[in-house]
Amino acid sequence: MKSKVWFITGASKGFGFQIAKAALASGDLVVATVRKNADQVAAQLNGGDKALLITLDVTNEQSVQAGVQAAIEKFGHIDVLVNNAGYGLLAATEEASAEEVRKQFDTNVFGLLNVTRAVLPHLRKQGSGHIINIASLFAHLNTVPGFGLYGATKYAVEGISEGLATELQASGIKVTSVAPGLFRTDFVSADSYQASATVLDAYAETVGTVRNNIHHFHGSQPGDPAKLASVIVKLANSTHPPLHLPIGNDAVRSVREKIALLTKEVDEWEPIATSTDHQPAFAS
Repeated sequence: MKSKVWFITGASKGFGFQIAKAALASGDLVVATVRKNADQVAAQLNGGDKALLITLDVTNEQSVQAGVQAAIEKFGHIDVLVNNAGYGLLAATEEASAEEVRKQFDTNVFGLLNVTRAVLPHLRKQGSGHIINIASLFAHLNTVPGFGLYGATKYAVEGISEGLATELQASGIKVTSVAPGLFRTDFVSADSYQASATVLDAYAETVGTVRNNIHHFHGSQPGDPAKLASVIVKLANSTHPPLHLPIGNDAVRSVREKIALLTKEVDEWEPIATSTDHQPAFAS
């Protein structure tokens, strides 16, 4: 089987690093992008000539275009794009400043779009490829106070993925939005998420509780990131990959709960919701 070329953003740690490791272990070639410490990450991956580490800022289009061009020059093509770069913002909606929210969307949404736009011409030219966007269980059922805005960015990732899949259905390019549950990464460590500068007493019993206790979750999440990476490699080798893929027992459970909730609400309100059509004109 011919080796695939992966382009993975946010590969310095967490899911991105584990996916890069798993792809290399499967015999594939990897372009891993990081914001800093490229040499250190390269040594940790130990991929030799099969790995290319690129310092890249997904929020900067010139940086993204240069990174994609470097990948093409190194390996000739890209087969799998993994849009993984992103971070969490812990804040009540009222607490978050416009700048904090804009920065969250710039990375998690507009950064993803920057990379996707840069890679798509190459995928279209070869008539094949797989775009894997990393969303979150919070994109389906967001029940943790303080992560609503982060969840909103991941809702956007789900919507972008659906739109892409529709646009690319005749191109040979596949799209999957992956929604991981809670995995034992650094996501809830102090250096991996940001909290709003403003803290309001009005949210002490909701967001405040999460803010005061989030450090207890670090290292106790149920999911194993290495096992998620193995699933991603299997996904990339699937002939008929799904558009939506929750990963982790908690993520699967959340999706099923969201479907049940939506079904219940639609059923309850259907008589009223479907009463809005124009009445047919009376026949003479």
